[in-house]
Amino acid sequence: MTLTKSRQSAICSDLGRVRLQLLYKASVHGFTGAAFHQQCDHRSPTVSVGYNDSGFVFGGYTKQPFNQSGGFVNDDKAFLFTFTGEQLLKYPVTGPGNAVKMIGNSGPYFGEALVLVHGSTPVAYSSPGNYYNFTAAEMHGDDLDLTECEVYQVEGSSPSPRLCRKREELIESIKSYKPTVGSVTRARVLLIGPVGAGKSSFFNSVNSVFRGHVTSQAISGSSSTSLTTQFRSYSVKAGREGKPLPIILCDTMGLEESKGAGLDIDDLNSILKGHLPDCYQFNPSAPLHPEAHGYHKSPGLKDKVHCVVYVIDSCKISIMPTGLEEKLDAIRRKVNLMGIPQLVLLTKVDEACPLVKEDVRNIYKSGYIKEMMQEVGSRLGVPLSCIIPVKNYSEELELVTDCDILLLSAVIQMLRFVDNYFDELSDRMSHMQTKE
Repeated sequence: MTLTKSRQSAICSDLGRVRLQLLYKASVHGFTGAAFHQQCDHRSPTVSVGYNDSGFVFGGYTKQPFNQSGGFVNDDKAFLFTFTGEQLLKYPVTGPGNAVKMIGNSGPYFGEALVLVHGSTPVAYSSPGNYYNFTAAEMHGDDLDLTECEVYQVEGSSPSPRLCRKREELIESIKSYKPTVGSVTRARVLLIGPVGAGKSSFFNSVNSVFRGHVTSQAISGSSSTSLTTQFRSYSVKAGREGKPLPIILCDTMGLEESKGAGLDIDDLNSILKGHLPDCYQFNPSAPLHPEAHGYHKSPGLKDKVHCVVYVIDSCKISIMPTGLEEKLDAIRRKVNLMGIPQLVLLTKVDEACPLVKEDVRNIYKSGYIKEMMQEVGSRLGVPLSCIIPVKNYSEELELVTDCDILLLSAVIQMLRFVDNYFDELSDRMSHMQTKE
């Protein structure tokens, strides 16, 4: 017996952007206060749940960590609850100074109103009105025999200090980056991928991290044809009024399987060499002409592309059309000949794997995501070390630290590959000068 997904969702929705991690299960760890405290002490916030044979699911929430001090603790956010079907019914604490009692020989002890695993036995104690108001019939149907008791830790309500530090370190590392070539102030990274893979969404997501809230500057969404119809060079700013970061993300028209649709390979050549002006309107039936308005006839190193990133939807790798795979292979060969380093961004990993959807931190624990990485590596001819799984912001209204870290880590890897490009360029120039 355990909380159903819908009931977990009801609790999580009430608490905010959180998830529940099981700490204690009486049928496994024992119906004793000692077992409960061993699993749950010093962990918070928590949701405690009791189950009985009458079908009632009831319990309490507290932000305070459990201990065995013997005294009451204050918690103005504490509440008891039960379910009517899948609907959550809450009973807020009325005496916050006595919200939770820390008793060693019992399980979760809410005021003097509800105790689970009372006296280290599989029963509940109930006394409505003692710091929580409820009716026994509504709460647990007057059935105090427990068939199960669980305690969940509430995670995600506030990221750990360690994750926050890591996020800030990544942000500062990106802000302080300087290309190794003096004539270039900002790295230019080109995003290439099939229609709907998430190129524009990646820029929007990175931009969101630095803006401090979810935003959408580049046009993104779901469509059978490319929503990006212009070549765009997007600058990311460090905050609303901040300076531009030392990286430019270039967005192109999406790749399509059929010939004469999507990004033209000849246009790609112009992009890589730095000829294409910002806001150039793509025309799949006619590539850019050197006499076109805004054409850069003599681009410098700062105008060229320093790293190419293929953006691939992890849900569609196994059904990638042959024509699209051939286009990607032709592009990869062309980019290889030009000596430009290449990476792969594997997007929509949460849609591809339920484990990752539950918690994005499972991204490197998921066997399925690893299989997807291996398959895309085989199809595109790139090693696993060049494949980065990420989750773009799509439905979220607020930033999530774990997602931010994945996105920022991807940008860091791009900058490292840009450095590789400049190092290789410098080595070639030195070699040529030596031969002369």
